[in-house]
Amino acid sequence: MRTQSTSRLASRPTSGVAEIGVLLGVWAHPDDEAYLSAGLMAVVRAAGHRVVVATATKGELGTSDPVAFPPERLAVIREGEAEASLAAVDVTEHRWLGHRDGTLDQLPVAHGVDQVVALIEEIRPDTLVTFGPEGMTGHGDHKTVSGWVTAAWNQTGRRSQLWYATLTPEFHREWAAVNSEVGLWMEGATPPSDEPSDLAFTVQCDEATLSRKFAALQAHSSQTAELIRLVGPERYRRWWSNEWFVHASLRHDRASAA
Repeated sequence: MRTQSTSRLASRPTSGVAEIGVLLGVWAHPDDEAYLSAGLMAVVRAAGHRVVVATATKGELGTSDPVAFPPERLAVIREGEAEASLAAVDVTEHRWLGHRDGTLDQLPVAHGVDQVVALIEEIRPDTLVTFGPEGMTGHGDHKTVSGWVTAAWNQTGRRSQLWYATLTPEFHREWAAVNSEVGLWMEGATPPSDEPSDLAFTVQCDEATLSRKFAALQAHSSQTAELIRLVGPERYRRWWSNEWFVHASLRHDRASAA
């Protein structure tokens, strides 16, 4: 995929960024929001709309060296990284839901749903974004957060539009080797893949937006520095230069028909 000269906003069924309105993203770990929605957040903020991000955990288990980075130390590091990352895309409102990394599926579902309901009732978003039911990479925390947000959306009467972050067949074809090389998918995962005609919204980052997204990702250096070194900065930028979203209702209609 080549970076386009302007951000392209899909025309079905949302015709432009103005219709997104107030945006609330709910994610599992710091950096989830940067990979899957930093471009979206940047264009929404540039249009003058409010963006709020909620993160369920501080990702304190996200290291291959727990001796050097025990959970209590890494949590502090990742908290600072999240603040810097959001600042790169002009987002100043962030909420921590206060859970332990890797434990979300062990919590009472009602508690997580109630937390998201409270966010919806307070913020009154026009658009919600989160993972699809597959959890993007297959991570259990991702899948749990998707379930919480979907249940809360239903419980609050679907007053907002709910979008799941997704990928396309073209992404899988172009980046299959890199995805495999870095072990992007967890064992047993079924990554999402939606045809362009089914998408609710697409962001193809122009150079300015992509630079802001890259800065947001670089800010999560405990998670991204080694990966950027492995993949190479320019290839890494192109790898995540597009973002795609599908309506939750479309996914659930498909599942019902299957």
